[in-house]
Amino acid sequence: MSKAVIIPARYSSVRFPGKPLARLGGKTVIRHVYERSLSAGSIDEVIVATDHEEIFREVLDFGGKAVMTRPDHPSGTDRIAEVAKENDYDIIVNVQGDEPLITGEMIDQVVGLLDEEEADISTLARAGSDPGEYRDPNTVKVVLDSRGYALYFSRAEIPFFRDGGEISFLAHIGIYGYRREVLLALTALEPAPPERAERLEQLRALFNGYRIRVGITENKTFGIDTPEDLERVERWLNSSL
Repeated sequence: MSKAVIIPARYSSVRFPGKPLARLGGKTVIRHVYERSLSAGSIDEVIVATDHEEIFREVLDFGGKAVMTRPDHPSGTDRIAEVAKENDYDIIVNVQGDEPLITGEMIDQVVGLLDEEEADISTLARAGSDPGEYRDPNTVKVVLDSRGYALYFSRAEIPFFRDGGEISFLAHIGIYGYRREVLLALTALEPAPPERAERLEQLRALFNGYRIRVGITENKTFGIDTPEDLERVERWLNSSL
């Protein structure tokens, strides 16, 4: 089976325009994401899917592969689906272009979860216990069944501890593995009601009966949404040297 990482990278961002080209430790953010994706042993190819000439040129300049896509896609998932339609990869991993701390190990884990015949999509989560993070709507929580398949994702406090006590939850990490036919089918569907309410694309899959296998990882990534996030990741990288 052929497997590819496709990295959606758009230039426009309300809070941080041009963030894929921001410098982090001497390299652009998109280069960090690309090089870390290349370290995954299970992947045959890494491609950046972008709507902007500067990002396209940056990837080519450091020796990567990039594809120009339509500028009007509503989501990164739609952007990678455009690339998937023109290729015959069996498995596509969506690695966000603003996740410079993603690891090859995490990508390999996501790919491995799709070895299960019942899994249509795979993703990751990590254990959390911090009350502030639990209550933060920017931290997406996921609840699993007994076999590790997602029951629901939410920005709300799930599971809710009615009787109080110690908080324990799973924080979702936004990396996804798709079977090609599932990715193309999903992006052809209308947004689902819970997806519209929570602004979470993965709820479209659950709403339409697709099974999402969730692996547990100890790795914690930091997405970059603001210049302040970039500074936080820079500090983290410097402290880990």
